Amino acid sequence: MALFVLASCQLIVVLDITIVNIALPHIQSSLDFSTTGLSWVVSAYTLTFGGLLLLGGRVGDILGRRRVFVFGVLLFALASLLGGFAQNSGQLLGARALQGVGGAIASPTALALISTTFREGPERNRAFGVFAAVSAGGGAIGLLAGGMLVEWLNWRWVLFVNVPIGLLIVLATPKWIRESERHPGRFDITGALTSTAGMVLLVYGFIRASEDGWRDALTLASFAGAVVLLVVFILIERRSRQPITPLHMFADRNRAGTYGIMLCLAAAIFGMFFFLTLFVQNVLEFSPLQAGFAFLPVSAVIAIGAGLASRFLPVYGPKPFMVLGAILAAAGLAWLTLTDVHSTYAGSVLGPMLVFSLGMGMEFVSLTLMALSNVPTLETGAASGLLNATQQVGGSLGLSILATMSGTASANEADKQGKDFRQQATPAQLLEFDRTRQLPKPWSDEVFTAGVSAAFIMAAIFTAVAALIALIVIQVRPSDLERLKGGAGPGPM
Repeated sequence: MALFVLASCQLIVVLDITIVNIALPHIQSSLDFSTTGLSWVVSAYTLTFGGLLLLGGRVGDILGRRRVFVFGVLLFALASLLGGFAQNSGQLLGARALQGVGGAIASPTALALISTTFREGPERNRAFGVFAAVSAGGGAIGLLAGGMLVEWLNWRWVLFVNVPIGLLIVLATPKWIRESERHPGRFDITGALTSTAGMVLLVYGFIRASEDGWRDALTLASFAGAVVLLVVFILIERRSRQPITPLHMFADRNRAGTYGIMLCLAAAIFGMFFFLTLFVQNVLEFSPLQAGFAFLPVSAVIAIGAGLASRFLPVYGPKPFMVLGAILAAAGLAWLTLTDVHSTYAGSVLGPMLVFSLGMGMEFVSLTLMALSNVPTLETGAASGLLNATQQVGGSLGLSILATMSGTASANEADKQGKDFRQQATPAQLLEFDRTRQLPKPWSDEVFTAGVSAAFIMAAIFTAVAALIALIVIQVRPSDLERLKGGAGPGPM
C-alpha cells in the first residue's frame, strides 16, 4: 500500500506532462494561444518542476519526507484546480508553473521514501521497477486519459481530474507511510532560483530563435543571460556548505553518466509524445479519444521492458539494459523520421513507437537504480531530486530544441508549398490565404510533417548520444551486482 500511494503520486505528476498534450488544440482555440506559444503550456510546468526538484528533495531531507510529500501533493491539487478555471493564457501558464512547484516537492520525496521504506536488494528492486514503470508509462496513460476527458467533457477536466486523486493520496499517506528521520540543514534558495531562471532563459532562447531567428537581439540576450545564471549557479553550489546539488555526486562516473543519459533520453521522449500527438490529430485526423487509444500500447510495452530489466538486473547488471535500451529508442525514432502525409498509424507509427517504448522501459529501471546506488541515506533526497531534475530539464530543453528544428524545417517547406499552392489554388482559396496567411490542406500537412520529421531526426541523435555514454562511461562493479542480489556489498562512502 505504501508503494501504491507513492506510485500514484508519481503517476499524476508524470501524467500531467502529457495529459495536457491531447488537449492542446482545444486549449489553443479556447485561450487564443499562438502555435509556438502553445509549447509553453508544457514548458511552464516542466521548467518549474525540473528547476525546483533539487530544492524539493532537500526540503524533504530537512523537514521530514512524509510531511513535505503531503504538502507537495496538496499544492499540486490546488494548482490543478486553478488551472481548470483559467480564463486566459496568463492564468493557465501561472497555474501550470504552480503545478510544477507542487510536483517538484512531491516527486523527489516520493522516490526518497521508497529508498528508506524498502530494504536494499530484491524488495527495493521491485519497488523501483514499479516506480520506474509508472514514470515511463505515465506519459502514455496521460494521453489516453486526456483523450477521454477532452472528448467526453472538455479540456479543463485534464486539470480538474488531479484534484480528487491528490486528496485521496493525502488521506492515505498518514496511514501507510512512516515519517522519515529529519536531518538539520539549510535551504539553498539562491541556487534553486538561479538554476531555474537560467533554464527558463535557455528554453525561451530556443523557442524565440524558431520564431525570430538566431540573430535576433532578444534571442542572443536570452542565451547570454542563461549562461551567466548557470555559471553563477555552479559557483554558488561549489561554495555552499549545503548545496541543493552536491557536486561531489558527479565525481562518481556511473552516476554522472546516468544523469547524462537521462538528460538525452528525456529530450527524446518529451519530443516523441509532443509531436506524435499533434501528428495523429492534425494529419491522421484522429479524434482526441482515438489519439489516446493510439498511445495505449506504449504503456504496455514500457511495462514489459521495465519488467525484463527488473528481473535480470541482478544477473547482468544495469549497463547492458542502458546500452540496449538507448539503441532501441534510437532505432524507433529513426524509423519515425520516415513519416509523411501518406503515412498510416498501423504502417508508420505503431511499429517504431513500440520499439522506442521497449527501450525506454529498460532504461528507466536501470537509470533509477544506478542513480541511487551507494548513496548515503542523508543524500537520497538530493540524489533522487537530481535524477528527476535531469529528466524534466532535459525534457524541457530537448522539446525547445526539437521545436526549433521543427519550426525551421516547416518554414523552409512552407516556402516550397506556398509556391505550389498559388499555382493550383482557386481564387477563393487565394483570398482566404491572403486573409489568414495559413495554407489549407493538403499543403499544410506537407509543411507540418516536414517539421515533425526534422524533430525526430534530432531526437534520434539524442538517443544515440545516450547509447554512447552508456557504452563508454558506465562501469558495473562486482559490489554493485552483489547489492542488486540482496547482499550487503560495501557501504556508502
